[in-house]
Amino acid sequence: MGGREERTDPRTDPAATLAWAKDGAEHLRGLMGRLGGDTFAMPSGLPGWTRAHVLTHVARNADALINLLDWARTGVRTPAYSGEGQRNADIEAGARRSAAEIRADVVASSDRLADAVRAMPAEAWRATVEIRGHRIPVTDVLWLRAVETWVHAIDLDAGASFTDLPQPMLRALVGELASVMGERPDVPAMVLVATGEPAGRWTVGEPGADAPEFSGSAAELAAWLSGRAPGRHLRRPPGVRLPHLGRWR
Repeated sequence: MGGREERTDPRTDPAATLAWAKDGAEHLRGLMGRLGGDTFAMPSGLPGWTRAHVLTHVARNADALINLLDWARTGVRTPAYSGEGQRNADIEAGARRSAAEIRADVVASSDRLADAVRAMPAEAWRATVEIRGHRIPVTDVLWLRAVETWVHAIDLDAGASFTDLPQPMLRALVGELASVMGERPDVPAMVLVATGEPAGRWTVGEPGADAPEFSGSAAELAAWLSGRAPGRHLRRPPGVRLPHLGRWR
């Protein structure tokens, strides 16, 4: 089950994911810096959240990932978050701060995470940690941060889009989204084809010969699979509707 793609998965290359995470942090900072302070209270692309919520969430995500790196480095179990309720409360409280405070928090937390990455000894990168009940290799922290910064930059609804992502990362993201959707019992089997660059082909679930094929650019596929766009521009067989996928995150 899940999504399968015929290319090697670049998410397993820490050098690549570290570069994407660094570039994503700079991309988000640049976008945030161009926002006027009075626009932080405006709605974001995420239901019920303002831009201040999104940016506060990005900052707290950095701290959560630092906890995972500390876990890997010291061997002492350090959960990413103390609990879902506390996580949500921290975001709500943080979103009420001034734009200057939020900007400073995003920059400072991102710098702390970069310091924590540099402090990791080579052997610590072989550890496994846990986030939201899932065991993951600690190297996945770099991928998680890359996705966090690039996708939430889009969620600010300030002009960013999936076309901004580095092409290899965009292809890897579509692969992850296809895999996530393939594990959901309410998502039908299908074939996804990214045309242009980056190109790719993925299967979702266990499609038979009659499984529909949906195609478009990798950016269009990522926007649809992640719940950021309805997929109106995706090509599909005559008379076939796009399935409802629900929110990714």
